[in-house]
Amino acid sequence: MSFIKVYVHFVWSTKNRYPFLNSKTLRFQVWNHIRENGSTKGIYIDSVGGYTDHCHCLVSMCSNQTIQDIAKMIKGESSWWINKLELTSEHFRWQDEYYAAAVCESRLLQVRRYIRNQERYHSKNSSEKENEEFLRQNGLSNE
Repeated sequence: MSFIKVYVHFVWSTKNRYPFLNSKTLRFQVWNHIRENGSTKGIYIDSVGGYTDHCHCLVSMCSNQTIQDIAKMIKGESSWWINKLELTSEHFRWQDEYYAAAVCESRLLQVRRYIRNQERYHSKNSSEKENEEFLRQNGLSNE
């Protein structure tokens, strides 16, 4: 029997970074749904969080899953669910693109904390500032 232990940090935004998820209650409802739906599809979502215009997920991948399939399942189903229940005043959509990066075990606690603290972080900082810091911390910035 194979033993796979691969964690991937996913990040994606709402279409055009529109603040669809504009209440804390709505965000928690969406994050809980993403976690529960992932579980029914065999996707182990370790942590999920975000803010008005984006979502972070830390996923423990199985041997039969691909990054593309996980992103498609989570984003597609959650978007459908939000629209079905009419949780937003306008038609909800996630951006097509997403970010995904492997997370080594030594950084799991740091990534979990980062995702868990999105509400607090964004009460003081913009999403643009978060993007700049995120890219710089992960060696993806030109600075």
